[in-house]
Parts: sequence; structure tokens; C-alpha cells
Amino acid sequence: MRRFHEASGSGESYSPAEELFNRQRRTVGLVAGPLVFLIILLLPTPNLGDPAHRLSAILALMVVFWMTEAIPLAATALLGPTLAILLGVANARTAFASFADPIIFLFIGSFILAEAMFVHRLDRRMAFSALSSPWIGSSAFRLLVVYAGVGAALSAWMSNTATTAMMFPLGMAVLAELGRGRAHDPGFQRFARAMMLVTSFAASIGGMATPVGTPPNIIGKGLLLKNAGIDISFAGWMTLGVPLVLVMMAALVLWMLYPAARGIRLTAEATASVSQELRKLGPLGTGERNVIVAFGVTVFLWTFPGLLALVFGQAHPWTQAITRTFPESVAAIAGALLLFVLPINWRARRFTMTWDEAANIDWGIILLFGGGLAMGGLADTTGLADGFGRWVVSYVPNAGTVGLTVVFTAVAIIMSEAASNTAAATVVVPTAIAVATAAGVSPLEPALAATLGASMGFMMPISTPPNAIVYSSGYIPIGAMMRGGVVLDVIGFVVIVAAVLGFGSVVK
Repeated sequence: MRRFHEASGSGESYSPAEELFNRQRRTVGLVAGPLVFLIILLLPTPNLGDPAHRLSAILALMVVFWMTEAIPLAATALLGPTLAILLGVANARTAFASFADPIIFLFIGSFILAEAMFVHRLDRRMAFSALSSPWIGSSAFRLLVVYAGVGAALSAWMSNTATTAMMFPLGMAVLAELGRGRAHDPGFQRFARAMMLVTSFAASIGGMATPVGTPPNIIGKGLLLKNAGIDISFAGWMTLGVPLVLVMMAALVLWMLYPAARGIRLTAEATASVSQELRKLGPLGTGERNVIVAFGVTVFLWTFPGLLALVFGQAHPWTQAITRTFPESVAAIAGALLLFVLPINWRARRFTMTWDEAANIDWGIILLFGGGLAMGGLADTTGLADGFGRWVVSYVPNAGTVGLTVVFTAVAIIMSEAASNTAAATVVVPTAIAVATAAGVSPLEPALAATLGASMGFMMPISTPPNAIVYSSGYIPIGAMMRGGVVLDVIGFVVIVAAVLGFGSVVK
């Protein structure tokens, strides 16, 4: 995560035309945001109280800034609560309380664990070990399947962007060996395009498997708890998320990877390059073992309450005691703290993680979570969420759970193409909760589907940092990314709606 950050936007590689578009988009946002803020603030709103009216102006400003990235996303997240205090919507203690919500510590702990994997190169060992498997042999198709599977599995626990950044040079190395003398071979070009696209697509898909896999998941989980009182357990999320990811990956394999790999055989040099990278890492080190221990403890604490609930029932005293003692935030922090006490060299007092290393996590994302939770809470307490929900419902009467789930999944997917996945979730999920509540239906399905839909963003290099990273390879024409992205967006829409409506209740 040190190298690429989803929230801050560092590490993307854009063409001059895309850089110009981004600059113009930011300029538009800097003008349009304050203008929208003033217009809403000055317009009469007879159906809203003064605090809700002022908050609606602040939220409109934040939405414009988030969509255009006029200023960094984390700065916008801090701007909202600050303006709420200055305009008398809430006091400082109330406005900033969400920055210390337990969900924030869940992500701090998981970020530190992911950073430890990067520092000790455990992520690279896992990737190289899988890709050097004898099962792959000379089969280009099996290579692509394993390559995509490793990316999806890692992104379930690490930042999608960090996973893409790690897999990208490995994929480029394989293509460099495979492409010798085949620069103008249409078959190789098709294979290279698929390998680069799946580097990004698999990471975005894999992030949906766990609550900590990608920022939209944490945002949706936190907002459902804070605004709707629905607590999604870690094991419950995985019960839905893992099968959903498997279905999406199966579709990706059948639609993109199998056709692209036909007629391609791996050379001995291509497979040797992966094995060579694994040998460079040497034997498993003490630091890597310690990271495995800390990560294993954390995952056990995350999933054990759910397993107890399956065996003994949610109301059993053992289940309730473990759930109360080890909430997910405590499990994440406990695992992270182990890294500071598990020694690499006791005599030198050198431990698995130093604070300087831990401080490299993406604090901007954490601030973004806090700001989103803060504004969601204020929208609820001021009555803005209820008022907005009733206004939307007046235009879509009798939509019901199915209709709202379909609508908000589509809205989240579309918005994720124009704005960051994190911004899309921050805007769409609380709206889905408010509208569902006003319509008198459970907000679980529409909000959960919107959360998962925000992870799509496959069409454009500017949609997500993973897309930007792989686009820089030179193997992907913009038209190919758009065509592939549209197909995957449609597949994702169908799979998400079907999964959430059919099995969404299992997450609780």
C-alpha cells in the first residue's frame, strides 16, 4: 500500500489526454462545488428544518468534490464535518465522533497487517509460489487462471491497488519473455491484453470477498450499522462475498481468459522467470512467519464468532461472549499489535513491524471513512436522510425491495465509472438506506447491492487506480478496456442483484 493508494490517487499512470481531462474535471469541481453549495443554502426548503437544510448544502458540495476530485478525497471528508460545525449543524464532539468509530480501527488493523505482508514480501512469495506451480506447465490458460486467482485472493485482504501494483510487473515480465519475436502476432496481442486486463479486473472482483477487501465494503458495512442498525458479521459477509467472487471469476475465465489463451504455449524462459523470482526471495524468513501468525490469529478471531453461531446458534452464551469480547475491530487491532511484539531478533530488540513502517498505511482512506460515517450520522439525526428518502420514494412509489436493489446497484456501477469506488459508495449507500427506510422496506438489500456495485468500475483508466496501472502497460487499447468493462459491468450487475436478493439475508 506504500506505493499506490486508492484514495489519494497516487501511482496512476495516465496519458496526456487523460491528464488534461482530470485537470479540467478538477477545475469544474472547484467552481461547481461552492456554487451548488450557495444555491442550495439560499433556496427555501419548507419541508426541512434549518440544520437539515444546511447539511444538504454541505453534502451537495461534498458530492461534487468527491465526483470531480477537486481536492483530495480525504480533505473533502474532513471538510464536511468542519462545515457542519461552523454552520451550527452539530457541535465538534458530535461531528468528529465518527472518526473514532470502531469500524475505523478495523481498517487500521487490517491496513497494518497488509503493510506487514508487503514489508516482509510475503505477498510476493505467495504470488510466485502459486505461479511457479508444476500444475501450470506450459499451459497459457492455466497460467492465466492461477494468475487471476492469486490476484483475487490477495485483494480479498489487501488493497486492490496494492495487489495490482504487485502483480503488474510479474505479468509484464511473463509477457516480455512470451513476446520475443511475436510483437505483431494477433494471438499474442490478444493474450497480452487479457493478462493485463485481468490483473486489474481480478483485484477489483476479489476485493468483494471480505469486509476489509476494499474501502466500499467497510463504508457500506459501517453505514448499515450506523444508519440502519444492521450489523453484518465478518463470517456472514464472506458467506455471500466468497461465492459471489467465485461466480464472477468463473465468468471472467470463461468469457475472457479461455478464448485469449487458445493457441498460446508458455516457453521455458517464461516459466523460468517466475521460478527465478521465487528463488530470489530465499527461504521463509522469521518476519514472514510472524506475519503469518499475526494474520492467522486475526482471521481466526474474525471468523470464529460466525462459526460458533453456525454450530450453537446466535443466542448461545458462548457465541455472545466471544462476539462481545472480540468484535472485529478488536480482532484487527490485536493482530496488528502482535506484529510489534513478535521478535525477528530478540537480542537486537528488532520486531516484525516498526511504527515507521506501520505509519505508511493509507491514513487518507481512514479519514475518508470517518468523514463518510460522520455525514451519514448527521443526515440521520437532522432528519435529512428521512426527508430525502421520502422525496425519492414519491417519484418511485411501490418500488419495493427488488426495484430499489436493481436501481441502486445500477446507480453504484455507473457512478463507479465516473468517480472513485470509494466516493461512489460514500454517496450511493447512505442514499439507498434513506430511500429504503422511507419506502418501508429493509435497507439491507439495496445498500448491500450498492456497496458491491461500487466495486465494479471496469470501463475506463480513470475509473480505478488498478485500471490506470494496467493501462500504462501499452497492451490495452482504450476501446478494448471499455468493451471488456461494459461486459463485466453487466455480468456484475446480474450476479450482484441475484446474489443479494437471493441470499443477502445470510450476511446478518
